[in-house]
Amino acid sequence: MKRHVHAVRFFAEAVLGDLQRIFIPTLMIGVLGGVVGFVYLGLLRLLTNVLGPSHSSIWVHLGILSAVGLTAGLIKRYISNAGEMELLVDNIHVLGGHDDVGGTLKSLVPVSLLCIAAGGAAGPEAPLVQTTGTLGSWLANRWQLAIDDKRVLTITGMAAGFTVLFGAPLGAALFALEILHRRGLEYYEALLPSVLGALCGYAVYMVATGLGLTPVWSFPPLASLQPVDFAWSLAAGVVGALVAVLFTYLTVGLRRLFDKLPIVPRAVLGGLILGGLAFVSPFALTYGETQVSTIVAGKAFVMVLLVAAAAKLLGTSVTVSTGWRGGFIIPLFFIGACLGRLWHVILPQTHEAMLMAALMVAINTGVTKTPFGSTLVVTEMAGLPLLPVTVLAAVLALLLTSEVGLIHTQRQRASAPTQSTIPAARSESG
Repeated sequence: MKRHVHAVRFFAEAVLGDLQRIFIPTLMIGVLGGVVGFVYLGLLRLLTNVLGPSHSSIWVHLGILSAVGLTAGLIKRYISNAGEMELLVDNIHVLGGHDDVGGTLKSLVPVSLLCIAAGGAAGPEAPLVQTTGTLGSWLANRWQLAIDDKRVLTITGMAAGFTVLFGAPLGAALFALEILHRRGLEYYEALLPSVLGALCGYAVYMVATGLGLTPVWSFPPLASLQPVDFAWSLAAGVVGALVAVLFTYLTVGLRRLFDKLPIVPRAVLGGLILGGLAFVSPFALTYGETQVSTIVAGKAFVMVLLVAAAAKLLGTSVTVSTGWRGGFIIPLFFIGACLGRLWHVILPQTHEAMLMAALMVAINTGVTKTPFGSTLVVTEMAGLPLLPVTVLAAVLALLLTSEVGLIHTQRQRASAPTQSTIPAARSESG
């Protein structure tokens, strides 16, 4: 029996190397992330069928948005106020992870489900990733793992959450690693566990839903790339960087303005503003994943595309700055798709699919600093073999916006802290 045990251990060390120490927890958090993602998105669909903007008149929905804002504010004020994505990123750097499971279940999950289902212009990516990342930290604590291993397992949990939503395992793994920094992936030791966790989460979600490997979005027919398309890609990188800077400073400015209000009135005001924006454009509401297909398949009119992009940008900025839970990744993809198609309408000789993909990754990279993760996610979700031009736009946008950041806790990798130098866990003030 001992010989068999030694043989298995030798095989694990030979094949997996240092990864064998956390191999089982990695697989566990990948599966758990897939299950949590399936349940979360299932609940979101059920609530959307009740609270979503397509199921009521615009005046009735204004009341729904106000009521949801009031409910969200009361939960955050009197029950629990789980931290934003910035807190998770900060605790990964400092403590290796963030295991406030109680705050996540009591506040983040219910508030985000209500806000997103009611039509808030922010997506499920941030709350879902915060939840699965927090579960990764919790599992690491149960296994009594060291800080470095806890950090790896937390990032793996984030990757599993990302891939359930994006359906792009490799892109999700890179996204989870890159979003911690402003100048590219640094916790390289977490790459393989993140990929394994993402694959496990994706497999669980596919089995649970019966979904195949088909792309999420159907883009225009893909023409062959020409040398001039690389120049257009660089131009898209510049434009994407400008839009990212605009979104960042608008959101920071609105946060400073709305932070002067108490939590409950701030959330109610957010619902009222979103409802008012819906009178201008329906694209001001929801996080935009299904709306991308509408933009791609519909007739292209300059004013419609311009208003749609502006409405989503303002709606998302208001959503995240008034305390409504949700992420801005998919809304930024929507804005890029609108502007890419608008570019092609104005200059028909350009490559439409390439411009849309390049602007989607450039704008998102300019805000989140995730050039390779954004590129792989967009190309996998749209089924586009456009890696060279899209990654060129993403890298240029990263270079142009490296000093501008919305996730203020993104920073360079720190040396592993010792137990005597670890500060108390940080928490968000009311």
